[in-house]
Amino acid sequence: MENYSIYLPSYSIGEDIYRKIPEVCEPYGRRIVAVGGKRAIASVKELLLEAVRDSSLVFEDFLWYGGESSYENVEALMADPKVQSADMLFAIGGGKATDTTKCLAVRLGKPVFTVPTIASNCSACTSVSIMYNPDGSFREPFFFAKPPVHAFIQTSVIAKTPYCYMWAGIGDTYAKYFESTISSRGENLVHYTALGVGMSRMCYEPLMQYGRKALEDQKAGRVSWEFEQTVLAIIVTTAVVSILVTTEHIIDYNTGLAHAIYYALTSFPHIEEGHLHGELVGFGVLLLLLIDGQKEEFERVYAFNRSVDLPTSIEDVEITEKDLPDVIKKAVSMKDIDHNPYVITEAMLTKAFEDLAVYETGNLK
Repeated sequence: MENYSIYLPSYSIGEDIYRKIPEVCEPYGRRIVAVGGKRAIASVKELLLEAVRDSSLVFEDFLWYGGESSYENVEALMADPKVQSADMLFAIGGGKATDTTKCLAVRLGKPVFTVPTIASNCSACTSVSIMYNPDGSFREPFFFAKPPVHAFIQTSVIAKTPYCYMWAGIGDTYAKYFESTISSRGENLVHYTALGVGMSRMCYEPLMQYGRKALEDQKAGRVSWEFEQTVLAIIVTTAVVSILVTTEHIIDYNTGLAHAIYYALTSFPHIEEGHLHGELVGFGVLLLLLIDGQKEEFERVYAFNRSVDLPTSIEDVEITEKDLPDVIKKAVSMKDIDHNPYVITEAMLTKAFEDLAVYETGNLK
């Protein structure tokens, strides 16, 4: 066995958790530059300034990340004198803002702390940034050795954000369980991968138990036990699983048919523009479960999706029967399904779409 090290996320969560910033961050220096989305910065700037008011910490500036998680935006931020002289960086906002700032911090060799303002993904706690080209097209994952030093997850901030982010985040999160367990089935896994796959059920069970209530609370701007458990599943648990199953910087256990369906669907411009990532991945899970013969789990996820209005039909994702051959051909060509215990064919996916339509018709009666 080779020598290796595993670094897992560190985080604080609560309704007033920004007050912990001085305690956690003062050992790393004094000068902070925050980078994030415009709306995200506006939502937390005064809270952050208040949190450090009686400490040695000072926010030197709050900078927009540029609108896209791209190396070009990272390089532009690297040229800023305040960024260069900062002792640490704060990444504020959603996935693209935090991914940009994480990449920036790695390039500069500076510690980075994250302040997620929505619960839609695990970027705030992962050791990878998903990088795009300036036109928004996917470029590559940028892996690094360690996740951010610490994440400050203030639930009272997240509770005031648009409902759609957590709604879609739930679909992407429970997919982690099914994709990792299916892709690793029957294999003798190295410890870190086995640990990640074993933990992945925590990306699923809490959402089935608490997700519907959490979304009701999100609509009301209310923090509850169920809301916090759902936030933790999306931001923290998924990050831990992802770090462990991608330790070797491969995607074999971190993706699968649900994501292949997402990529196939978003080849249609109107779907790319009108639907969220996790929304489409959650739909893809239904097809994955049909192909894999997991009838009980399919029925459970289908019922959950119906209860929170996540998609359960091709109409929900805005495709028609005439689009299906193109979607199916694209999905089975994706590398996301290369590492699977069996070959997924066009015929299998065609049958899954047919079975889903029959099930949907029966449940709409």
